[in-house]
Amino acid sequence: MRVFGIDCGTEFTGWGIVEADERARTPRLVPVAAGSIKLNKKDRTPVRLHQVYTELAGLLTAYAPDVVAIEDVFFSANAKSALKLGQVRGVALLAAATCNLQVAEYAPLKIKSSVVGYGLAKKEQVQFMVARLLEIENQFETADAADALAIAITHIHTLQTESAISLAGVR
Repeated sequence: MRVFGIDCGTEFTGWGIVEADERARTPRLVPVAAGSIKLNKKDRTPVRLHQVYTELAGLLTAYAPDVVAIEDVFFSANAKSALKLGQVRGVALLAAATCNLQVAEYAPLKIKSSVVGYGLAKKEQVQFMVARLLEIENQFETADAADALAIAITHIHTLQTESAISLAGVR
């Protein structure tokens, strides 16, 4: 399974692709690619949203994931920032829908719990664990790229857990 994770942001929108290699004796996570879309603060909002849509749609077409995973809406004290972030998130959802891909959404606490084991983990802890889980030695292009990989990992972990529960016959 190939999962395309998206970490929406108003300056950088991170993306990362992770595959689950189930053929190995011990299932492992395989990093495919990661990066971020850098948005120019000087550009008007419609221009920035068009850039996010165009680049994400191109990446989704090029990498042909099975599913897209994205961070769920979280509430911010600053309504204006939350609205801008929501616009970027909406464009990311549109790009996935345009490519006929299903979208899984995860709360920030769920992502941190899945990757680090602690829902209130700091960004540095998430980056460290993403690098360990994916066996990556080099630095990430941006923290947003690492976050996008964390979102993809969360989806894979969630599916593995659901599958294990199903096999065990637990309801």
